[in-house]
Amino acid sequence: MAKVKYIEFDGTEHVVEVQNGLSVMEGAVRYTIAGIEGDCGGACACATCHVYVDESWVGKLPPMEELERDMLDFAFDVKENSRLSCQIKVDDKLDGLVVRTPARQY
Repeated sequence: MAKVKYIEFDGTEHVVEVQNGLSVMEGAVRYTIAGIEGDCGGACACATCHVYVDESWVGKLPPMEELERDMLDFAFDVKENSRLSCQIKVDDKLDGLVVRTPARQY
């Protein structure tokens, strides 16, 4: 398990333990974290789980695949550290990961 810190757009913080093998999006949905919808259930088909990965973690995540990059075109206010949380699988190496939610999701 890894502790993941979710920071809502308004600054509200949630630190939760997410089981290895689940995605960061699945952890957010399980703990009802506002701002991460995951409408497609993690199929990388909607961009409603868009997050900003804390700068200190960007280089520690697996690289983004082309499908994720394409889906980010549909997200609001994409930045260099934008990722789809459904594409980030949790394992022990992600203990302490910090993600922030954007102002809105599409």
